[in-house]
Amino acid sequence: QVRLVESGGGWVQPGGSLTLSCRATGTIARINSMGWYRQTPEKPRELVAVALRDGTPNLKGDVKGRFTISRDNAQKTVTLQMNNLKPEDTAIYMCYAAISERDSQPRPLDYWAQGTLVTVSS
Repeated sequence: QVRLVESGGGWVQPGGSLTLSCRATGTIARINSMGWYRQTPEKPRELVAVALRDGTPNLKGDVKGRFTISRDNAQKTVTLQMNNLKPEDTAIYMCYAAISERDSQPRPLDYWAQGTLVTVSS
């Protein structure tokens, strides 16, 4: 059974840094995109950053220059390095991945981790 296991998150003061990591486990033939969404009670879920299979990153506009996404296909991990954090970055961050469990699977399925809270405040 495929699972996504997150680590990282927590509290940091404005201007600080945090690193989120996510590892995919289970029977996996192929991982397409991997990335992070975030959600708050006031806003709908939004894509923060995604890394394609070849590592090409795509980041939400207001995190560009502050966040970096990277992935390790061999380890089946994706990492979000968040620098210069702002209070508006406070949210639950959820890792996701588009995964095929078998080579014969026609389309990948989206898997989600349970989410980790990031709080930015003084």
